[in-house]
Amino acid sequence: MLLNGALISHSAVATLAAGHILLTKRDTSAAIGWIGTVFVIPFFGVCLYLLFGINRVHRLARKLVRDRNPQESGAGAATRWSRTVTGAFRPLSRMVGRITGRSLLGGNHLEILIDGDNAYPVILEAIRQAQHSVMLSSYIFRYDQTGKTFVSALTEAHQRGVAVRVLLDGVGAGYFACRAAKTLRNVGVPCERFLHSMLPWRMPFINLRNHRKILVVDGATGFIGGLNIGDENCNVTALRKRVGDMHFRVRGPVVRQLAEAFAWDWSFACGEELAGEIWFPPLAEEGEELLRVVTAGPDTDLEKIEYTALQAITLARHSVRLMTPYFLPGTRLQAELALAALRGVQVDVVIPGRSNHRVMDWACRADIHPLLDAGCRVWLSGPPFNHAKLMVVDREWAFVGSSNLDARSLRLNFEINVESYRAAFAEQIDDFIDSHRKGRLTHHDLDERFLVVKLRDAAMRLFSPYL
Repeated sequence: MLLNGALISHSAVATLAAGHILLTKRDTSAAIGWIGTVFVIPFFGVCLYLLFGINRVHRLARKLVRDRNPQESGAGAATRWSRTVTGAFRPLSRMVGRITGRSLLGGNHLEILIDGDNAYPVILEAIRQAQHSVMLSSYIFRYDQTGKTFVSALTEAHQRGVAVRVLLDGVGAGYFACRAAKTLRNVGVPCERFLHSMLPWRMPFINLRNHRKILVVDGATGFIGGLNIGDENCNVTALRKRVGDMHFRVRGPVVRQLAEAFAWDWSFACGEELAGEIWFPPLAEEGEELLRVVTAGPDTDLEKIEYTALQAITLARHSVRLMTPYFLPGTRLQAELALAALRGVQVDVVIPGRSNHRVMDWACRADIHPLLDAGCRVWLSGPPFNHAKLMVVDREWAFVGSSNLDARSLRLNFEINVESYRAAFAEQIDDFIDSHRKGRLTHHDLDERFLVVKLRDAAMRLFSPYL
């Protein structure tokens, strides 16, 4: 009798969960996977779905969009700096403008900063020179030597009257404890944790992380890229643990789009609306770059970075270069890269020989066969592990920022990239990617793996949507 009651209860709960899955999951494979999970694993399968399968962010995001202050709307940047492009990438520019609601802006300057040793001094000097405001968002903010230097610079800015806002991810910056956030709050610096709670029923947000790295100083100088805050990005770290990366300093009208993206995240996290000239001052022309910010996340910006990459690959005529620390792109990007290679485009993908997440490496090795079959070239970069996220098409268009090429970044995280339509900048990024091509990964390398290794890698591939 007890067993029958348990079976009836399980069936009822699983049926309710399956109904919710059918109504909310757009991806067929994800829906099938979750329905199988809730029925096959009694009770615990439903718990897994409640923890990891439900996107509770979208409802809040839609409410915030309705209540959004016009100050933070993308239309604010659509001024006399708006530009159009001609030639092969015109369809891309039009498409990205439509899906993002942001204009392509001219008059910008974009500077490459390689690794923490070069980037941190420039970033810290900008904070120390701030007169009105500092917006800082980071996924990881360690309280080591580097982190303490940032905390000190932010504290000094706050104490001299600069309006400082710091947003740290609720998991990446330390789930159980974040000493950097605690220290900043103790000295009065407004510091929020993005989707952070110690309550077990709030753990669904473990899949909805703010992976963006944004710094805007006085609303006029911006920084964006893949660089977190920690000693591992500096030469003081042993080579085995060192992390290479690329960050970018931006000046010009597009900085407003960076500031708007931060203001949106800040409002999402704590409800405070950032408005006024200390955050959004009038901006002047600073250079020749044509730039636009592209945000993505499991809210109202779902898959926009992926759509941008897909359209760019579709338009490729000569070459596609990708560099990413984690490569599990999913079937859509994989298919587009394969089709590009089959029509004669030279496709090069640069991934680490060994990343800082071994499970990602294993799943990648099991997932990469279709690209090799189509003629794509996959290259392994040597140590130190490089965390840069870069894409270049035809040495004319570049796409850089925080987004990795995996399901977590493309669909589950909040990410931010910048697209550039200036060939001179694209050529610099293309050459950087080319310089990191060391050994080539071939069919022979994959076939030579021991059977137990192939089985391990194939098993890890099953978890690729959540790695």
